[in-house]
Amino acid sequence: MADNTTEKKGALKMDLNTPMLDQLEDGPWPSFVTDLKGLAEKRPQVGQLLNQLEESYENRWNYWTGAVVNVSGYGGGVIARLSQKADKYPDLAQFNTIRLIPPPGFVYNTAKLRELADIGEKHGAGIMQLHGMTGDLLVLGFDNEGTFAAAEEYMKAGFDIGGSGGALRTLQCCVGQARCEMACFDTMKATRFLTNHYIDFLHMPEFMYKFKFKLSGCANDCANATHRSDMPIIGTWRGPMQIDQAKVAEFIDEKGIEAVIDNVLTRCPTRCMSLKGKELVVDNDNCVRCMHCINVMHKALKPGLDKGISVLLGGKRSLKIGDTMGFMLVPFMKLESDEDYEKLAELIDQVWEYWNDNAHDHERVIEFISRAGLATFLKGIGMEPDPNMVARPRTSPYIKFEELAPPRLGGEQNQNPPVWQREPEVLES
Repeated sequence: MADNTTEKKGALKMDLNTPMLDQLEDGPWPSFVTDLKGLAEKRPQVGQLLNQLEESYENRWNYWTGAVVNVSGYGGGVIARLSQKADKYPDLAQFNTIRLIPPPGFVYNTAKLRELADIGEKHGAGIMQLHGMTGDLLVLGFDNEGTFAAAEEYMKAGFDIGGSGGALRTLQCCVGQARCEMACFDTMKATRFLTNHYIDFLHMPEFMYKFKFKLSGCANDCANATHRSDMPIIGTWRGPMQIDQAKVAEFIDEKGIEAVIDNVLTRCPTRCMSLKGKELVVDNDNCVRCMHCINVMHKALKPGLDKGISVLLGGKRSLKIGDTMGFMLVPFMKLESDEDYEKLAELIDQVWEYWNDNAHDHERVIEFISRAGLATFLKGIGMEPDPNMVARPRTSPYIKFEELAPPRLGGEQNQNPPVWQREPEVLES
């Protein structure tokens, strides 16, 4: 590993005064403060970073402001940050972050990690975050000149710049079939396919707002796809799960029948399981493939043999309509052959086209569906409604028929499919 840990030329070294941050070093858990303090001994700008963060904690104020810095040929992937206290902390005047696309499943070798660290230390503060909730590998602390130089070296090392802004964001997946026996599809292959197939949408912002994919091999959802991505892709199966009745009997002999009743039968969301002596009986028609019983009795139960994916839509955090979890869009489809991948890409294209043609600026896909209505959205993408799309029975007895609706405000033209613009409009008196 190259020795790039010498102090950056011109960096101002200052004493740390961080009584509030020091409290974050207490307790049994690892602390980012401890890590940064160690780095500050070699990288003076990191000491300035800690002192500014201490002031933010004291005054409850964010002293960072944004800017636009793009690497040549890219429309995003660099998060430009300028300090409002640059007069006091001069090495924070420009403190940009580069987003890099990690390998699927976050599988690295140590030589490549050392190479990434060397580039970050050579041109910036040497801070790496693996990984942000975006799924990116984040490298922090570059000035503008260092940003451009580091980006070139990262690309020569085989890494590409990630997404930001109104674009496809960097994909994230669990390790899938590479390590996990429960995975129902090859998450790493699917992530690679989607990244390569849609790389232009990742590099150049063209959408109304961000769009995220996350892929999990089963309903345990180790990639947090259901509530952290616009289109979660979750591994599942159809037909019966695999049951080894001999292992079921062993489990009962070891744990007792009460353990099966208390931890499996009564916790099944659809109560589709029962015991007949020491034999487990499953009503597979009512099984929702939640994986709970398999997690408890993992030696006796396995996912079914006919494996594939479920495609959901609409997971996100906060903002306009609050936190949402993805609803079911496609209950089951195979993802093995080239034709299967092409079919998935066609579905994505249909969703993107209708969303971008009709959504408002900074409107996530689930926010658009909430405004326009699910029936309108399904008609727009050419998909038939499916009972699996219903998250819960409706509580309102009133039904709105579009053809019987009163005239729209402001003379809004009927659209096919109709999109109801619910945002308030100022009417001329």
